[in-house]
Amino acid sequence: MALTVAQDWDRLAKDNGGIGFVDTLLRGAGQVMFQDNPVTGLLFLVGITWGALAADQWEVAVGSVVALLIATITAKLLAVDQTAVRQGLYGFNGILVGAAVPTFLGTNSYMWVYLIVGAAVSTVVMMAIANIGATWGVPALTFPFVLTTWFLVLGAWSFNHIKPVALGPTGFPVAIDNNAAHVAVSASMLAETLFRNVAQVFLINNVVTGVIFVIALAVSSRWSAAFALLGSALAIATALVLGASGSGISNGLYGFSAVLTAIALGSIFYTPGWRVLAFTVLGTIFTVIIQGALNAALSPVGIPTFTAPFVFATWLFLLPKEKFMPIPHAPIAHDAVSTKTTSGASS
Repeated sequence: MALTVAQDWDRLAKDNGGIGFVDTLLRGAGQVMFQDNPVTGLLFLVGITWGALAADQWEVAVGSVVALLIATITAKLLAVDQTAVRQGLYGFNGILVGAAVPTFLGTNSYMWVYLIVGAAVSTVVMMAIANIGATWGVPALTFPFVLTTWFLVLGAWSFNHIKPVALGPTGFPVAIDNNAAHVAVSASMLAETLFRNVAQVFLINNVVTGVIFVIALAVSSRWSAAFALLGSALAIATALVLGASGSGISNGLYGFSAVLTAIALGSIFYTPGWRVLAFTVLGTIFTVIIQGALNAALSPVGIPTFTAPFVFATWLFLLPKEKFMPIPHAPIAHDAVSTKTTSGASS
């Protein structure tokens, strides 16, 4: 039944321009976590709206939709490869810009203009990063969002009409003391943080939103849902072992990039298997370390890391272009036994 509905929707999207555009927008939302699936994208929007309204931040929900719309329209106007546009690949960075700008900047008419400009620019930056990445054989990931929003947030410090409202004080952080690092570990804390990490991919600090996001992933790919939860769990464990800030851990600030890294390495760019699992675990743990490093590096200039730890870790673990070919057996007598199958990147 579900397959029939999906087929009917795809047919409508191809035959009707309006429905096709809505389909493109929904796929753009889904592509934040690598899912080319309109149902996943719709559930992501539901999760964003739930979390934004629960936090009394309706601007985040509206900003996400507006920026998704602007980024996608910009791609169409620039005559970008229409297959890529249709798959939502020029919308997902925009929706993240739309969630971030109202989160970190004060709401007024100037902020909305700022958001619209940023959403349009994210498409141009996506085109630029994609061209650069093609040289090295790596995808742009969410770096267009990161780079665009870094400029937007950093620029806000210079403009009287754009007010930073959710940024900590600038200054190089000192070592965390025991009180700051302390966190009361309990079953409820671990369960809630497991889903907060997933929700924070869209800068939403809400457990229900995280649950909705995991369900959305499972609709498209159970592997992606499983690796999202694995990445979240690994991030919690790594941050606790290393003594990260207790509030940072419980609010999901050490886990969202790890969630994306785990999905990317474990289920998207490599075919799931035991060696890929070990590779993904290593990359996810290193993402948390990069998170700490960028927290320290960017504090003096007063801008968040956004998903930069995910981008840098995933690029580093894709650039070796490991194919995870089976390890050849030792020669037996005069016969050397080897296997030639590969499990390369799926996208």
